[in-house]
Amino acid sequence: MKRILVTGGAGFIGSHLCKRLVNQGHDVLCVDNLFTGNKQNIKELFDSYNFEFLRHDVTFPLYVEVDEIYNLACPASPVYYQHDPVQTLKTSVHGAINMLGLAKRVGATILQASTSEVYGDPTVHPQPEDYWGRVNPIGIRSCYDEGKRCAETLFSDYHRQHGIDIRIIRIFNTYGPNMQPNDGRVVSNFIVQALTNQDITIYGDGSQTRSFQFIDDLLLGMTKMMENTSNFMGPVNVGNDTEFSMKQLAVAVLELLPESTSKIVYRPLPHDDPKQRKPDLRLAREKLSWEPIVPLREGLEKTIEYFRKHC
Repeated sequence: MKRILVTGGAGFIGSHLCKRLVNQGHDVLCVDNLFTGNKQNIKELFDSYNFEFLRHDVTFPLYVEVDEIYNLACPASPVYYQHDPVQTLKTSVHGAINMLGLAKRVGATILQASTSEVYGDPTVHPQPEDYWGRVNPIGIRSCYDEGKRCAETLFSDYHRQHGIDIRIIRIFNTYGPNMQPNDGRVVSNFIVQALTNQDITIYGDGSQTRSFQFIDDLLLGMTKMMENTSNFMGPVNVGNDTEFSMKQLAVAVLELLPESTSKIVYRPLPHDDPKQRKPDLRLAREKLSWEPIVPLREGLEKTIEYFRKHC
């Protein structure tokens, strides 16, 4: 049994990670300020002897004894991170400093949940880890993009300067149960719109692409990265390298919901929205013996089943 801290543990990804770690028998401390997280996501864990919840904001120091830290705390949806961009940046930067300070004090291994957004609107496709990205430092998405880039810098410098045992993963578009219906991400948007017979809104002409990863695949990649003993610290891409356009995704959702009367409509593309995004997974396959296995249709079916109960 390990003592494991998960920041952002009541959020979409964090709640699934907490459940996985609890089921593996670890002693899990879930920390979340509940800005975008939700206790409903972790309610089934409250009766577990090896689970504890602490309402806390990572922009303030935390003093606990743990063996591993998964640093997931940060709003990940444009709707939320643009609501308070200064606090979003503080969460990434101050949160990283505080969690790295904790790791230094107690000798814990710490994993940073970074993002494909560090690549910005890329000119290299697919995106390998040695691509430095193309990010607008003063745009409306910068609080998230640059915050995560700065967190990667802090992790790397704490390792070089203090010898902290770090891991960095770059998470590509992930979907599944426990997503919030109103979080503004494309998979949840399309499913909720189709279930409620609203128009399915595509921004741009629908040709922009993403690669969609089901939550189960991410969890395996994340824990493999934490558990690897090869001195590989990353960064490493964790995502699905099967690419779909926004129009293809919308059509797939409607095919799985034939009773829906929704129609596809088009709106102007938001500022700084990337035109394409697809991970180069060679490093993950080589270093972690990991690759995604859940096809889009199967993942969408499971996600639709969840949203039928929560819309």
